[in-house]
Amino acid sequence: MNPSDRNGPRADERPEGRPTDLPVLLPFAISKNRPPARLRPVHGWLLCGLAVVALPAWAQGGGAALSPLEVVIKWAPLLLTGFAFNVAISLMAMAIGTFAGIGLGLAMLAEGRVLRRIAWSITQVFRNVPWLVLLFFVMFLVPFQVTVFGIRVPLPDWVKATFGFSLPVMANVAEIVRGAVRSVPNTQWEAAESLAFTRRQTMWRIILPQCAKRMLPPWMNVYALIAMATVQASIVGVTEMLTLTAQVHAAEGGRPELFAPLYGFALLCFFLYCYPIDRLTAGLERRFETR
Repeated sequence: MNPSDRNGPRADERPEGRPTDLPVLLPFAISKNRPPARLRPVHGWLLCGLAVVALPAWAQGGGAALSPLEVVIKWAPLLLTGFAFNVAISLMAMAIGTFAGIGLGLAMLAEGRVLRRIAWSITQVFRNVPWLVLLFFVMFLVPFQVTVFGIRVPLPDWVKATFGFSLPVMANVAEIVRGAVRSVPNTQWEAAESLAFTRRQTMWRIILPQCAKRMLPPWMNVYALIAMATVQASIVGVTEMLTLTAQVHAAEGGRPELFAPLYGFALLCFFLYCYPIDRLTAGLERRFETR
């Protein structure tokens, strides 16, 4: 049989008037002897990329997420370390500011008019400027290192932040000293003068010992304020409790339900530290109340 006869008569051999048969698309048949299709390199790289992206997501989704309380307990040691750093900064800033503030306050009480004016101007400037502005001022003005006798001494961010917080402390302590000295009755000065005490002897032996109990409650209030203000150091890159809290939240995937527990833990730490100071200050005010 002629092979051409299998497919029917050709177009030129078909009888006139008979409609032309429409072509039919036969189903695709896979040959058993056909070699398997090769994976192109582009497809291989695409699959690898999808695997790299999908595997971490699958790993996170496969494990059960920790509850907010478990997250706080897990990271509590690290967060408490940051809180201890806040306390250390506040203590150092308070120590530096107290010593400088006592000298500045006594300068406002000096006999020389020029010295009084200069001390008063410095006090008013640092008392009436936002603490965050002073912090930025010190962070960008003080160099990263200083050279002392040919030795380079680095100044990390936390050192500059401590110095920045000590400036408002200095101004407030200076005003506390000035107010306490002014609150002592003038009869004390007159009695010391009648006993032939000099002004310096009167100040250090008679007036300042009486001012100690007057200065202690407001001084503790200033410390409570500076302890709470140390969280502003996170804005300038100091790794303290607030910075660590943000890092922990990011490490836990940025889950919205962790905002309140993590930052609430920071709030609780500062409250438990500052509230006893407030109660002690109130008790000292009642005990040292002067009429």
